[in-house]
Amino acid sequence: MDLLRWWRFLSGWDVAWNRASRRDARDFARWMQIAPKVSRAHWRHRASGEGPAEALTRPSAGVPNPVTGRAAPGSLYSASTRVHCETVLRSFYDFHLEEGTGPIINPFPSARERRRLPAAAGRTTRQSAGGRYRPSLPQRLPRRLPDDCFNELFAALRYNRDRALLAFWVSNGARASDLLTSRQRDPLPGEQLLGVIRKGTRAFQAVAVLA
Repeated sequence: MDLLRWWRFLSGWDVAWNRASRRDARDFARWMQIAPKVSRAHWRHRASGEGPAEALTRPSAGVPNPVTGRAAPGSLYSASTRVHCETVLRSFYDFHLEEGTGPIINPFPSARERRRLPAAAGRTTRQSAGGRYRPSLPQRLPRRLPDDCFNELFAALRYNRDRALLAFWVSNGARASDLLTSRQRDPLPGEQLLGVIRKGTRAFQAVAVLA
C-alpha cells in the first residue's frame, strides 16, 4: 500500500518511479501530512448491503474506545503510517540502488547533514539519525485490556485447559506473532521459560512464563 500510494502520487505529476527526485519525495512527505485518507466502506457493511451513508459511519476521530481506551482513527494519516511509508520507500530505493536498476540518488535519504557552528571550533557537519523526511513519533501508552474485562474473559472460559493457555500467553508478555514462532523444542517447563523469535530483531529469546 505504501508503494501504491507513492506510485499514484507520481502519476499525478507524470513522473516515473525511477526518475523521482528528492523534491518529489519532500512534496510527498508534506502531502501525507495534510491529505485526507480515502473513505471506504468496511467489508462487513458491503456484505450486509448497507447504503453508503451507513457504511461510512465511523466513530469520531480521537474518541477513545470505552473498553480498550484506543482512540478512533482520524481523517488524516497518522505519524506511524507516515513513518512506515518512509521506511518502505527508502528501503525500496536502496535495493534498486544496489541492483543498479533505479535512480542514481535515493529520493528518500537515510540521513541529513546539518551544519552548525560550535562555540570554540570551526564549522562541522552533524548527521541526524533516521530519514530526512521521517516524522517523529509521539510517545504513547501501550494498549491494554482493563482488569475487569480480562477477569470477565477468564471467567467465561469453560475449561481449565483454556484458562491455563490464556494465563500462559498473557504471563510472558510476548506478542501473538512471537508466540507463533515457538516450536516443540523451545518450551522449558522445568525453568518456566519459552523460546520465541522476536518480531523486530528476529533474535531468539527465552521469556519467562507462568507454569
